[in-house]
Amino acid sequence: MSSLGIAASPPIRRDETVQISLLLAFAGGYLDAYTWIIHDVMANAQTANLVLLWVHGSVGEWDRAVQFVPPMAAFMVGIVIAAWLRRSTGDRASAISTLIEIVLLVAVGILHNRLPDLAGTLGISFVAAMQTATFTKVEGVAYSSVMITGNMRQAIEGVFAVVSGQLGSLRRPGIFAALCVAFGTGAAVGAYATKVIPDLALGLPVVALLIVLLRCEMRPNEEAP
Repeated sequence: MSSLGIAASPPIRRDETVQISLLLAFAGGYLDAYTWIIHDVMANAQTANLVLLWVHGSVGEWDRAVQFVPPMAAFMVGIVIAAWLRRSTGDRASAISTLIEIVLLVAVGILHNRLPDLAGTLGISFVAAMQTATFTKVEGVAYSSVMITGNMRQAIEGVFAVVSGQLGSLRRPGIFAALCVAFGTGAAVGAYATKVIPDLALGLPVVALLIVLLRCEMRPNEEAP
């Protein structure tokens, strides 16, 4: 029986472990806080970008509205590239995608003072898209590392199922609750770091993604039991 209580399930994929999902959720919250403070847009939450686009557009503030279009466009491109990677590289997609994310974040971090706001936003939104399109499951169950709405729903429904006797373990809702906490923690740390050390702020999500990359590349016999 697997850790989510599903009998006869296959072994958990390395890119679907709880540790990796928590690191990605931390990075997701961190990058959203960073782009909101630095660029006044959201890297991950395209729903918010779309709403704000039309909020400003509906009152004729098109100069402010159009700033939300580039991150949405970059997000779309990132989704397409991630889909192509999955088709072309199979199980290697998670590691390759993470490596691309790291390189882009390092580039944005190094060129922070030289890049126009638009370039930085495009790079980070592209990173967010690749992350959400590549890492889609935790222990075989769909989740999101770049927003908490679905994770919060899963946590609440899981607790209700346990209380009502439909599910015997709190592990699944506990995982989704932890994802929400990790995302919020990432946002808090990201906001603080961005204000205190803006030139070095992208270093923390890069470290988190480096750990993800190492765990994705870890051979089965190297993994802890």
